[in-house]
Amino acid sequence: MFNKKKEGKVVATVECRMRARRLPGKVLMSACGKPMLELQVERLKRVRQLDCIILATTKEESDNPIVELAEKIGIRYFCGSESDVLSRVLAAARSVEADFIVEVTGDCPLLDPEITSQLIDLYLYNECDFASTGDPFSYPIGMDVGVFSTELLALADREGKTNDDREHVSWYFRHQPDRFRKLHLHAPPSLQRPDISLTLDEKEDYKLIRTIFEHLYPVNPVFSCYDIIKFLDENPELLDINAKIVRTEPYDVVLAMQEQIIINQKNK
Repeated sequence: MFNKKKEGKVVATVECRMRARRLPGKVLMSACGKPMLELQVERLKRVRQLDCIILATTKEESDNPIVELAEKIGIRYFCGSESDVLSRVLAAARSVEADFIVEVTGDCPLLDPEITSQLIDLYLYNECDFASTGDPFSYPIGMDVGVFSTELLALADREGKTNDDREHVSWYFRHQPDRFRKLHLHAPPSLQRPDISLTLDEKEDYKLIRTIFEHLYPVNPVFSCYDIIKFLDENPELLDINAKIVRTEPYDVVLAMQEQIIINQKNK
């Protein structure tokens, strides 16, 4: 029985760049007078176990505004490869001597601090190689977090050779269930809504996410995933804003969304 907490420095690495394929500059688009990336950092600062937050951006000149934002709001940053995201995140983690990595992406500005905190505890207090809120998804898409050791990512860096390995950071060990043990944080019934997409991929996503921030942030800057779901359920027409977007998530994400839509239709 595992009852000893893993000890070490816990660091959130935020993967971000300006040259996104579908919506360039999305991480610095504004809501409530602040860039999305700054709003995301504000939420991450509420995660009690984090010892550090670092923006894992690129060496490209186009990403200088991200560096300038990091300096303005007083958080760490690392500039690495644009295409090899795995090596960029690993180098960013090593630059601040991280023992454990909380992997998040800049296209999830609405991350819930409490869900993230629960996931970190799940990883730290249990025998596993990594933990995640996905695979399968049960929370709204956009609450996506993974936790693993810097040592495990270093192994993936040495052995992972495919484009997916290099681009998707944790892909190498997520797709070897016989070799690496994963724990999954499943959403409670009130938060089981993978049919809701809160990722910042397209201009319609930006419109929805900005609307959520502008309605909830002034009342409570640390609004929760539950608050978001409640707001959208009270204003269901808002879900139409980005409902027609064709996502590029892995198959299991799309399947989870489809299954939840079917369940919702049966319950009507």
